[in-house]
Amino acid sequence: MGFLLMNGAESLLRTLLANGIDLCLMNPGTSEMQFVAALDRVPGMRGVLCLQEGVCAGAADGYARMTGRPAATLLHLGPGLANGLSNFHNARKARSSIVNIVGEHSTQHLRYDAPLTADVEAFARPVSGWVRTLDSAANMGTTAAEAVLAAYGPPGQVASFIIPADHSWSPAGEPGPTVQPPVRVVPPTLHINRIAALLALPGTALLLSGAALCERGLSAAARLGVPVFLNRNSGRIPRGAPWSFAQRIPYFPEPAEALLEGIRQIILVEAEAPVSFFGYPNRRSTMAPEDCEFHTLAAQNEDGLAALEALAADRPGVARSQPAALPLPAAEPLTPDTIGAAMAALLPPDAIVCDEMVSSSEPVQLHLNHAPAHDMLPVTGGSIGQGLPVAAGAALACPDRKVIALEADGSGLYTPQALWTMAREHLDVTTVIFVNRRYRILDVEMKRTGTTVIGPRADELVDLTRPDIDWQKLGESMGVESVRATSTPEFIRHFRTAMSRPGPFLIEAVLAPEQ
Repeated sequence: MGFLLMNGAESLLRTLLANGIDLCLMNPGTSEMQFVAALDRVPGMRGVLCLQEGVCAGAADGYARMTGRPAATLLHLGPGLANGLSNFHNARKARSSIVNIVGEHSTQHLRYDAPLTADVEAFARPVSGWVRTLDSAANMGTTAAEAVLAAYGPPGQVASFIIPADHSWSPAGEPGPTVQPPVRVVPPTLHINRIAALLALPGTALLLSGAALCERGLSAAARLGVPVFLNRNSGRIPRGAPWSFAQRIPYFPEPAEALLEGIRQIILVEAEAPVSFFGYPNRRSTMAPEDCEFHTLAAQNEDGLAALEALAADRPGVARSQPAALPLPAAEPLTPDTIGAAMAALLPPDAIVCDEMVSSSEPVQLHLNHAPAHDMLPVTGGSIGQGLPVAAGAALACPDRKVIALEADGSGLYTPQALWTMAREHLDVTTVIFVNRRYRILDVEMKRTGTTVIGPRADELVDLTRPDIDWQKLGESMGVESVRATSTPEFIRHFRTAMSRPGPFLIEAVLAPEQ
C-alpha cells in the first residue's frame, strides 16, 4: 500500500535499486530536487556528488567498464547534459552501460521558453543508444526499467531517460519490474567451424575488442597459434607480462602498417577493421594491408568470448609468462621512459591503470607490458578529459584494487574537479600528472598534416606556460595529498609511498626538457 503513495522520484529510485543500480553520479539542479530528497526516504542508493557533469559521465563509464553493470547519472536539463557530452561520447565508444537521467522543466513550464529550456533529446541522441522523455508519472517505473534494459544492450550503451520535474513530484504508484540483462547470442557452430578453417591459412590473425577482450578471451586466443592483436581503444584491456603476447594496434598509421604487414586475413571478435585516428595527406585511412580480408567470428552484440572458447576448445593450453623482478631505473632525469620503468617495477598486482598520457603513453606502456597483470582503461573515443573521471569510477567499482590515473597536464585540465570527488569519497587513486607544459601531441599532429614550420602565433596555441599550472597546489586545493617530482629518484620515492597506502594521492611529475 505504501507504494501507492510514492511520488515519481521514489518510484524511479526503487526501480533502479530493484535492478541492481545502487550508484548515482550526480550534479543536480532544481528540476532534480525531488530525486535528491528521495535519497533519504529510499535507502540503498549511493549518491556521489561531482562538481562538473563530465566527471559524472566519465565516472559512470569507468564504473561500467570494471563491473559490466550500469551506474546512473543525474544531470540538470539540457545545458547540464551538454557539459557531459564528451565523456558520454567516450562511454559510447567503450560500449559502457549507463542509465543517464536528465531532468526537464515541468510540462506546464516548457511552453514559456525559460532561459534553461533546450531540446534535451537532441543533445542526448548522438551519444545515446536509447532516448526517452517520460510521458507521465504513472509510467515512471516501467519506463525506468526499460532504460535499464536498454543500457545493457548488447553491446552496452548510454540510455538517456529525460524526466519532467512534475512527473517526479506527482504520485506514481508501483515501481517498475525487475528486468534480466539480455543474454548475448553465441554464433552458430557451423559458423565457428568455418572460421576455424581460416586458422590453418598463412597470414591469419585475430583482432579482439569488446567483452571478448578479457583474461578468458586472451587465454583462449593464445591457444589458436596465430598473432593476436587488440583494439587499442577498447574499454578495458588486460595488460602486463601474462598478456604481452597480444599487441595493441599502434596509434600512428606507419607503425600499425608495419605491425600488420604480411597479414592476409583478420578474424574480428567483437571488433571492426582498424582505421587511423585521423586522416592524413596522401595516406589511406585503413591500417591493414589493402588486400587483407576480414572475417567476423562474433559481432559486437554477440558472445565473442564463448565463440573464442569454442574455437580453442580442442587446443592445448599455453604457458603464459609471469613477471620477473624488474629493476628500478638509475637515470636521474625524469622522462616518460623512467616513469614507465619505475611503475613497472613497483606496480602492485591486479592494479587498474587509466591511461590519458597522450604523447607520453607509448614509452610508459612499453614498460608496463612487463609489469604484473593489470587492467588498462584507455581513452576510447578520443575526447580528452576522461582520465581522472574514469579513474574515480573504477575506484568506486573496485575499492579493493589500487587505481593509477596517468594523466597529461593539458588533458587533466578538462576535468580536474574529479580530484575533489576522489578526496570526498576517499577513493584509492594515485594520479600521476605528466607535466611538459605543452599540448605535445599537437606538435606531432601539426607536422603530420603537412605543416613544416610552426610560427610564434601557432606556438602560442600549444604552449601551456605563462603562467605555469601548479598541479601540486591544485591537487591540495581539492583535498588530495599532492607532491612534486623533478627527478627519477624523487618519483620513485613518491610512487612507492603512494602504492604502500590507500587513499587519493597526486604526483606532479615535471618532465625533463626533450633533447
